[in-house]
Amino acid sequence: MTGVSGSGKSTLLKETLYKGVRNLLLKQRRHAGRCKGIEGWKTLDRVLEVDHSPIGRTPRSVPASYVGFLSEIRKLFALTPESRARGYKPGRFSFNVAGGRCEACKGHGSLKVAMSFLPDVYVHCEVCEGRRFNQETLDITYKGKNISEVLELTFDEATKFFSAVPSIRRAVQVVCDIGLGYLCLAQPSPSLSGGEAQRIKLAEELAKPSRGRTLYILDEPTTGLHLADVQRLVKVLQALVDEGNTVAVIEHNMEIIKEADCIIDLGPEGGDEGGRVVAKGSPPELLANPDGSYTASYLKKYLKGSLSQD
Repeated sequence: MTGVSGSGKSTLLKETLYKGVRNLLLKQRRHAGRCKGIEGWKTLDRVLEVDHSPIGRTPRSVPASYVGFLSEIRKLFALTPESRARGYKPGRFSFNVAGGRCEACKGHGSLKVAMSFLPDVYVHCEVCEGRRFNQETLDITYKGKNISEVLELTFDEATKFFSAVPSIRRAVQVVCDIGLGYLCLAQPSPSLSGGEAQRIKLAEELAKPSRGRTLYILDEPTTGLHLADVQRLVKVLQALVDEGNTVAVIEHNMEIIKEADCIIDLGPEGGDEGGRVVAKGSPPELLANPDGSYTASYLKKYLKGSLSQD
């Protein structure tokens, strides 16, 4: 879905299509954008909007728990000989449960300081020094690292560390594949950007067994990404399609647009001069019949530049 700012992309894709299909699938009558009808929805099992909203609003929410493999890490620590000798269960290695966590900061690793006329700030806990757990829990190690040290690993480092644990390695690799290998397993969710949060949500979907028959709605997932990361994202989106899903994207990035199976270009301008389909079709079809499409003209220039560089 392309077009100038204010041409109606979000209204059509998010307000009309997403909410309309959701109402049909769930047999609801919630507010949605008006349209004459929606066809083809019976081939879907669900519709999901993957937006830029945070995956959590406190330091308790971390990428490893959102993607879904943090519980597997806790089980590994509970199975170590020393842990079994002490009678520790997986819950001992959770910073959300009393017993193994640092009680001074309640497992946050930091303490919130309210600033009267400024945003709240977080400072490291002086008792656990930001490690979230008490000393008894930190005495237990797996492959030479305690639970806090493991959670401080980046996803890139974790692929090697958990190479022998398929259930964890696959989920970690998915996060690396979408260009987020630099994030730490337990990086606080409030520190993630909107684009990072959106891609973590994609990783959570990809880490699950494929269900197919899902319509994914994304709003400018390439915001702030380097070209190399955009190309990695294209592979991820293509993997979703290969599994029998449909991905609908609002996008201005030509690297994404040129890979689309179908482009719907709205315009011709924004506001009152928008809201009409200027051109539609595959990239070759759009270039063959531009019909005054801004997207077609910029795509032509982009492809020429790519060919000249090659």
